[in-house]
Formats: sequence, C-alpha cells, structure tokens
Amino acid sequence: MLNIDLDSFKNLSNYDDLLVTDEKGMIIFYDVADLDILKELGQTPEEFLGKNITTFYKNLTEENSTVMKVLKSGEALCDVRQKMLTKIDSTIESVSSTYPIKENGKIKGAIEFSKHYYSKDSIQYLDKYARHKIYRKNNTVYTIEDIITVESKMIAVKNKVEKISKTNSTVLIYGKTGTGKELVAQAIHNLSDRYGKPFISLNCSAVPESLLESTLFGTKKGSFTGSEDMPGLFEQAQGGTLFLDEINSLAPHLQVKLLKAIEEKIIRRVGGQKNIHLDIRVISATNEDPDDLLEKGKLREDLFYRLSVVQIDLPNLAERKDDIKVLLENFINFYNNNMNTVINDVQPEVLDCFKEYKWPGNVRELKNAVETAYNNANAGQITIDDIPRRIRNYSGPQAGAPTDDKSHSLKDSVEEFEKKMIVRELQAAEGKLAETARRLGISKQSLKYKIDKYKLK
Repeated sequence: MLNIDLDSFKNLSNYDDLLVTDEKGMIIFYDVADLDILKELGQTPEEFLGKNITTFYKNLTEENSTVMKVLKSGEALCDVRQKMLTKIDSTIESVSSTYPIKENGKIKGAIEFSKHYYSKDSIQYLDKYARHKIYRKNNTVYTIEDIITVESKMIAVKNKVEKISKTNSTVLIYGKTGTGKELVAQAIHNLSDRYGKPFISLNCSAVPESLLESTLFGTKKGSFTGSEDMPGLFEQAQGGTLFLDEINSLAPHLQVKLLKAIEEKIIRRVGGQKNIHLDIRVISATNEDPDDLLEKGKLREDLFYRLSVVQIDLPNLAERKDDIKVLLENFINFYNNNMNTVINDVQPEVLDCFKEYKWPGNVRELKNAVETAYNNANAGQITIDDIPRRIRNYSGPQAGAPTDDKSHSLKDSVEEFEKKMIVRELQAAEGKLAETARRLGISKQSLKYKIDKYKLK
C-alpha cells in the first residue's frame, strides 16, 4: 500500500511548487509556478528531470538537504526556510514542507512542496535571460519566434501552428527526441486565446504509474491513507493548455480515463464524487511513430483518433540541412549573451562537418555541440577541434571505404560496409534494436545475429 504521510500538512495553498524524488533523491516529477527557477539553475525542463536534488546548488549536501533528510529519517519536515546558492552564485530563498512516500513501510521517495523567493540581484539576472517576459506567468518560455527555420518542411509546420492555434482541437505532435515538440506546443498555446492561462506540461514516462492517476486527476482527502485535497494537472491547466509528452507510456487503464476526460470534458479526483468541468486544450506528443504504436497495441485506437484531430509531424534535423546554418547562428547569439565567451567566427570546416553529420539527437544535440565548442574555443573562433569528437570523426572516411592501403576481398569489403551501417543506424536509433532493424529493413532477429557476429555489444 502506497502511503504519502501528509497528516501534518495544513497549508498546502501557501505553496507554489511541487517536486517528487525517488528513494535516492533523483527527481522524477516536478511542477513549478515559475519556470524561471529552472533558468536560474541553468536547466531546461527536460534536463531537470533525472538528476539528484543536491546537484543544483553549491551549498546543498546530503546532510542539509530537506529531501535527503526525509529520505533518511522517514519523518516529515515542515515549513523549513532555506537560503541556497546556485552554481552561478545567485541566491534562492525558499520555504518548504517535505514528506516521505512509503510503500509497505519502506521509503520509496519524497514529495516536497515549496515556495521560492528572489533577491533583487536574482531578478536582475533573470531579466538578462528572458526573451519573452510577458509569458512568464503562464509557465512557457517559447513562442513561434523560437521556431528557427528557412527549410520548407518547418516553414509548413510554422504555418500550420499559426492556423490551428485559433481553434480548440486536440493536437498530436510526432517527432524524435530533440526535434522541438514542447517548443511547438508552447508556440500553439501562446498564439491562442488561452495565452493568459496556464500551460501545464507533463512527461508521462517520468512519473511512476502508481502516482500518475493522482498527478493527472488530483486526490480527495481520505481517498487513501494520508491523502489530502489536491488538484491534479487537469485542474491546474483550467482555461489553458495541458501538454502530455510521451503519451504512449500511459498504462491502458489510464488511456481509458484520459479518453473519457477529453471526450466529456469532465473529471473526478481520485476518491472524489464531485464532477469537475474542464475548459482546457489538450496537446500530446510522442517520439514513436503513431502507426507503429497502434500496430503494437501501445496506444488505443480510440484515444489516438481523439488526440490526433490535428497531427503535426516534426522532421529530423538530418532532413533540414538548410537550417543548420541559421540554427548555428542562433545558438551563437544565445551563448554570446549567456556565457563568458564571445564567438565572432566559425571555421568553414565546422559547418561542413555539421551538414555531414546525421544528428540522432536533432536540434537539441546541435545546441549542446555548440555549447561544447564554447567550452573549448579560443580567440573568439570555433574550429573543427572544438566540436565533439563523435561529430568531427563522422565526417572522415565514408562507410565501406577501406581505412588503409591493404587490399580487401569483396567479402571483407561487404562485411565492413555492413558493420558500419549497423553502427551508424544503432547510433541514430539511440541503441533501440527494433528501430534499428526497421531502418535497415531486416528482422530484429537478424540484427541481433549481426551484432553478435561483429561484436558490436
């Protein structure tokens, strides 16, 4: 039996932010009133998940962290005031109440409610980073201006975003990791009449199944041991937009409840008897092909049809080669303003290398590659030696070409070519065998045989 000890917590309404960790202090879910908190910590919403709570502050340790104390003692800590120093030497003050999550008497994690306060210096720091200050209050950081492109496929996406933002239809966004699914979702919200209301985002795969239902639908006091009246994300998004990423990770029974909520625009909290009427727009996303999800039974057909009244397919960066130059210029402008290094020039070989590379991590990987270069660059110029090794090495000998002057038999050359193709597609598919086999046009069993044959794992 899962038990969240909230008996002593009486002032939930006084707190803005929610954070859930596992038993090791790794963040598995969060919901903050102001996403600029993450900016001050130097994190994006995606990067914040999966890290230990102590890694974001210079003066936070396992000994003085409220979360780590609760995980160790199993006892709640209420109304604790803290002054924390970030990695960039700005100060965040907070008051928090932290409670253990137990299952059959064993600590499985912690849940912390908190409210943050900015010092005057911190506010000035945030102003430096804000590109769209007016949108801060609705939990977004992106608008359609942040979709940087000169390529026809992405221009078509931008045009579609502008058109559908005026309606309330559900939207399903399909794109591989790093293609900008949340960026597009936020752009839709901020172009719509709902921009003054909250944009609430949830990565469905980041929350344990045992907590997902209460996270989405909220809880009624007394519905289970230690439960309190708590609004779920549907209620928190009232009047605005609820964005559900990796929707395919929802368990079948939750897919049924989600379908019912979207169809009827009515929910009930877990353990509640009162209907709550909804006025929200639902945008969902998946990094797997919807057709494959339907074929494998990972996504219910009726839910898919309801979620995908409008479907937006985001191209991989490898399909947007003309965008690499403008994205590179955009990231250089960003880092020139936000790092202690100014870049004025990029070697032509760098751009050539970027256009040759396959970018399995898409736009996010390109941004990270530029940041890597900033950490390596000298004299205000990015050179080929400053970019990540995997990228600069990719532009070397082509797959299948002999790597030395020794003669190769036809069999050797074919096997070398096959091996390099498998390695390349494994990297592009992030190590997923089924996706790699699909890319290569062979069965999963054949792929496993070849991986063993060439000792690739």
